[in-house]
Amino acid sequence: MEIFQALAAEFNIKEEYSTNLINLLDEGATIPFIARYRKEMHGSLDDQIIRNFADRLTYLRNFEDRKKTIVKTIDEQGKLTDEIVKKLDEAKTLTELEDIYRPFKPKRQTRATIAIAKGLEPLAEIFMAQKDVSKSLEELGSEFINEEKDVKSAEEAIAGAKDIVAEKISDDSDLRKELREFLQKTAFLCSALKQEKKAKKEKVAVIDNSNKFEEKEGKDTKSSSADTYATYDGFKQEVSKLPSHRILAINRGENEGFLKVSLDYNAEKCEEIINKNYKIKDSIFTELLKEVHHDAFDRLIFPSLEREIRSELTDNANEQAIKNFEINLKPLLMEAPLKGKRILGFDPGYRMGCKLAVIDENGTVLDTSVIYPTEPFKKMDESKRIMTELISKHKVDVISIGNGTASKESEIFVANLIKTLARKVGYAVVSEAGASVYSASKLGAEEFPNFNVNLRSAVSIARRLQDPLAELIKIDVKSIGVGQYQHDMPQKRLTEVLDGVVEDCVNKVGVDINTASPSLLKRVAGLNEGIAKNIVTYREENGAFKSRNEILKVPKLGAKAYEQCAGFLRVAGGNEILDNTSVHPESYSSAKHLLKIFKLSEEDVKNGNVSKLPELVEEYGEAKAAKEVGIGVPTLSDIVSELVKPGRDIREEAEHLELRTDVLGMEDLKEGMVLNGTVRNVIDFGAFVDIGVHQDGLVHISEICDRYIKHPSDELTVGQIVKVKVISLDLNKKRIGLSIKKATEEEQN
Repeated sequence: MEIFQALAAEFNIKEEYSTNLINLLDEGATIPFIARYRKEMHGSLDDQIIRNFADRLTYLRNFEDRKKTIVKTIDEQGKLTDEIVKKLDEAKTLTELEDIYRPFKPKRQTRATIAIAKGLEPLAEIFMAQKDVSKSLEELGSEFINEEKDVKSAEEAIAGAKDIVAEKISDDSDLRKELREFLQKTAFLCSALKQEKKAKKEKVAVIDNSNKFEEKEGKDTKSSSADTYATYDGFKQEVSKLPSHRILAINRGENEGFLKVSLDYNAEKCEEIINKNYKIKDSIFTELLKEVHHDAFDRLIFPSLEREIRSELTDNANEQAIKNFEINLKPLLMEAPLKGKRILGFDPGYRMGCKLAVIDENGTVLDTSVIYPTEPFKKMDESKRIMTELISKHKVDVISIGNGTASKESEIFVANLIKTLARKVGYAVVSEAGASVYSASKLGAEEFPNFNVNLRSAVSIARRLQDPLAELIKIDVKSIGVGQYQHDMPQKRLTEVLDGVVEDCVNKVGVDINTASPSLLKRVAGLNEGIAKNIVTYREENGAFKSRNEILKVPKLGAKAYEQCAGFLRVAGGNEILDNTSVHPESYSSAKHLLKIFKLSEEDVKNGNVSKLPELVEEYGEAKAAKEVGIGVPTLSDIVSELVKPGRDIREEAEHLELRTDVLGMEDLKEGMVLNGTVRNVIDFGAFVDIGVHQDGLVHISEICDRYIKHPSDELTVGQIVKVKVISLDLNKKRIGLSIKKATEEEQN
């Protein structure tokens, strides 16, 4: 089957669409461009499906390249047969290919290769053939004694021949596949704390309980980690049922040296499988071959398969974790912006004080300051005066508080302060994950060369509330804090996937070319960092862009880049209204023709007088209208929606962050309370929800809804506003158990 056919079958699309996608990708078209402006060529697949398609295309091409290399190598050895070619053609995975190639792969020195070099392969063939012989094993072995080749006895000859047979069995691709599948279905992954770590943990516990030392002296990082992995001491679960977060936790415990991990399996059944494939006759070789079969599995096959199975578990868990990060990142980036507001960014702290930065409606910094309302200074009156003056002077509407160190004390201070103000001001607590990374970065220094690191962080916290997407794209996405085990992931793959999410989000929203930063512009389809900087330089030297066509004057932005990026760049307030929509310049004539059919003009679009256009098109007939203006129905539909709302921001359809005016402490919570909360992170076993007490509560997957769900992301997304019921509290450990299911039931009753 050709690759385009295989992909068509896998993604359940027409072969024509599969071919078109491959051609578009090979021509250098970006995924956002393909998804948005070539819908007729692929049946309106979304960007995520196209990314998956591109991933599989790369995998299958690598697979085919590897297969060709293997065929060539085996052929050069003069060992290629029709049977091997058939096996290679039937292989579906790279693992199967490598199994077939295994016997022909140049080996490092092994016991078997040493035995072959000593001339013992004919004796091994006699053992495998199990032919009736009139000699004893001792007599057979004696025939291969050779002082020159360092075979000094019959026992040495027999041992060497057994090694050769064991390796031949271990190289059998069909046998390896059968054993691998059996282990994948029936084996258990087991883990236990290493004995020395247990002893260390117990010793620390004795010190803690003896009261001879202060608590800080009775604990250390290692003992804490031993506690962390206590769940996995004596742990055992079927390989086939292991959730990804558990695999990654066990891997981390093993890598940090706290856990010993192994596979538990039915050894007797495994040897039965070998005996079935290599039947042992009743002969002088019977006991010898039983020993060989055991050795082949125990020494050669199982260690190899164990590595492969654990590697596959890890790869799958990594992909699931990356997928989870991807699912969480998209709604976070697409959170509704807080437009038209003046915001005071509040970066909490203790000794270094709380850093303040006021930004206007466009994100421009108006003022900065530092106050000390928290320990150890507690300059409350001075802090209130400075904050009040800033709010009054700049007509601040909202205060954005970072959720890091000293956040709770800062929130209490702000909540008390705004009660005394004549001006109505709300506040929100936002995640400051990655803010310090941005503040200390080269980008942060370039953007605010005269600000210290702490003040840059305050600006970032303010802008995160004003425009989450524009600010978060400046930060290494791995530092945003909406995943699990992201630092354990294959970093290249993680970066590749998350960059794809950022690219999709930026291009879905669109970018104002006259206000966007280089960080935002470089994420536009078809652009890169160099062109993004050239755009900003051109803008600074020549003034605002007046049309999309003017973009072509930017150095190094050629026709191909223009084709890819033009539809995602916006020019507001220009002479061409379509420049402020996602209608691509290649479709301007079709859009204008469409307006003409219904006696509408571009002025009508500017003035918002085309609200009935969707109804008019439906009455006229979508297919008829599309044909008349020379485009496909999907493109027509997109153009109509853009003409109705030129310059719209699709993020405005998302739920807006709930602004607060008062503060709640964890000590104020009681079991049974029903509160509003915001989903902050969705993970494999549940979701963390911010209920305004500085400590996120956990909604376990079993408490999300009544029906069965495979993953919490089936029901919840980051940023979603939910009603939750407090079902458990542990003030000492700062743990809050929440239930969406029970809150819903209570509301219905």
